[in-house]
Amino acid sequence: MRGKVALSVVVACLWASGAVAVAQTEETPVPDTSTATPSETAPSQAVPTRPAPATAAPIDAGTYAVRLRDLEQRINELKEQIFRSKARLSLLAETVLEGVVGGGQAVIVHENRMSEGFKLVRVVYALDGAPIFTKADEEGAIGEQKEFEVYNGSIVPGEHTLTVSLEYRGHGYGVFSYLKGYRFKVRSTYNFSVPEGRVATLVVVGYEKGGPTTPLEERPAVRFIERIERQARPDAEGEGDR
Repeated sequence: MRGKVALSVVVACLWASGAVAVAQTEETPVPDTSTATPSETAPSQAVPTRPAPATAAPIDAGTYAVRLRDLEQRINELKEQIFRSKARLSLLAETVLEGVVGGGQAVIVHENRMSEGFKLVRVVYALDGAPIFTKADEEGAIGEQKEFEVYNGSIVPGEHTLTVSLEYRGHGYGVFSYLKGYRFKVRSTYNFSVPEGRVATLVVVGYEKGGPTTPLEERPAVRFIERIERQARPDAEGEGDR
């Protein structure tokens, strides 16, 4: 009898232990061992994007036509300017060629025949009112040249006017040293004609007029020597006049 009771107690204990283990198994939570992927855990970041290029507003037909007409007008103006420039160049070329081929030539030479008492310090030549030669030297080096060329070039055939202005400074030693303080000016005008196809040569001579009793301020004078020669042809240059 006691053996049966002991067996019953053992069975009851075993049953109770199994029920407790089952209960603990159901109540204990199973930890989540799965790992999150980087895309699930990393915070989202905005990716910078390049702004789309601005597109020009479409040009309507009216605006396009206006711009086209404006461009055509500018092109026509440029063509007109080019045409006028060509016309002026052609006219200038004809004038130059006519002046060289069918025009005349002028040669102007200055000759100094003043005594040592007068030093030439300034020379001014003007042809038809336009200066063609100007030279000044207070030391009187100009007067040391007994002759020098003033002009040699083409000229329009016809009447012309040559104006000469000369200035001298007194020069002397000893009893004549007082001359250094004197200034003498002389001005003269001469009209001449250049035939077509000819060379007009003018020699302008500065000289002393009068005698020993003539006042100093009246002595400086100018005279002109003119001669007309036939103009040498380009193909006969060096042959001289026939």
